[in-house]
Amino acid sequence: MFRHVVLLKFRADATAGQRAAVLDGLAGLPAAIPEIRSYVFGPDAGVAEGNYDVAVVADFDSRTDFLAYPPHPAHVAFNTRVVRPVTESRVAVQHDW
Repeated sequence: MFRHVVLLKFRADATAGQRAAVLDGLAGLPAAIPEIRSYVFGPDAGVAEGNYDVAVVADFDSRTDFLAYPPHPAHVAFNTRVVRPVTESRVAVQHDW
């Protein structure tokens, strides 16, 4: 198995609607990208200061399957139209498990 973890921090001027659009878009990616085995995401629970706003944990059967994910047209379109305009910063890590 291969895991991809992403944290997103929204821009201060991101509206509630834009934030909701990110979560709605994340919900649709597993149906659009068959290489995704498991996909869990959610907003920060708000129990600690300084956290990022959204976490995504995506699992794939292999590194090869993961490598099909970033350039997938559904992923590219979502990131370009919805995520990047409202994101201040993004961090990610991938690992075998």
